[in-house]
Amino acid sequence: MTHPSIRRVLLPLALSALAGWLHPLQAQAPPQTPAPTFSPEEVGINEKLGATIPLDLVLKDEDGKPVSLRQLIDKPTILTLNYFRCAGICTPQLNGVAEVLNRTEAVPGKDFQVLTVSFDERDEPEIAAQKRTNYLGEITRPFPPGAWRFLTGPGATTQALADAVGFKFKRVGDDFVHAAAIIFISPKGQITRYMYGVTYLPADLQMAAQEAARGQAQPTINKFLKFCFSYDPAGRKYVLNTTAISATVIILAALIFVFALTRRGRRSKSEEGE
Repeated sequence: MTHPSIRRVLLPLALSALAGWLHPLQAQAPPQTPAPTFSPEEVGINEKLGATIPLDLVLKDEDGKPVSLRQLIDKPTILTLNYFRCAGICTPQLNGVAEVLNRTEAVPGKDFQVLTVSFDERDEPEIAAQKRTNYLGEITRPFPPGAWRFLTGPGATTQALADAVGFKFKRVGDDFVHAAAIIFISPKGQITRYMYGVTYLPADLQMAAQEAARGQAQPTINKFLKFCFSYDPAGRKYVLNTTAISATVIILAALIFVFALTRRGRRSKSEEGE
């Protein structure tokens, strides 16, 4: 049984303690750098459905050997544009690709293949080979290694490929601001579909691969873009906002405490009335 006078004392104390907890959290919070803003002309994706990519572009394979897109693209192809030192959205996106490759009924190496191209000219074949090994290790089904290639190349070449598919990115310091999407290319180099985000449905991939095999371009329904720019350049990592999380937990705890006091007081009054 909680006396009303006790509640009148405890409630202000709880609120005072809450304010005391929040004050040092706010004082210790690191300064927040405003997220940069970019126009659609600088960063994003300008779809070019039906256009043909320049198949004569020459890139480097995982062994550092020159290889043209014409040599590689002989079947429906899923193209991803990333950079291999990316600490942001690239890893979740490529994880999403690996996940959907494990689940789709389409046959890798026959019904489709994947080309992941770095648009950062600082990436070398050695890191591409390591990335390939890592992601092939996540595939749990029979999967020919040649069905997922990781390519690098000169900045002018990868920029030409990005321009051809409408993929716009911008360098900020040592990193890049860019969107996440996979792009389907027909065996003749025609762009047939864009899928945005970092997760993909197996049925959608299978249907898009079949459309690419026919050279049939389809409009995009979901154009929600996820961007890679919530990055701490000083710490070179994404930062978990512990201040906000701690404050939220404390507020919830205080509200639960106040609610419990109020409920107990009401219960005591009803018992006294009886």
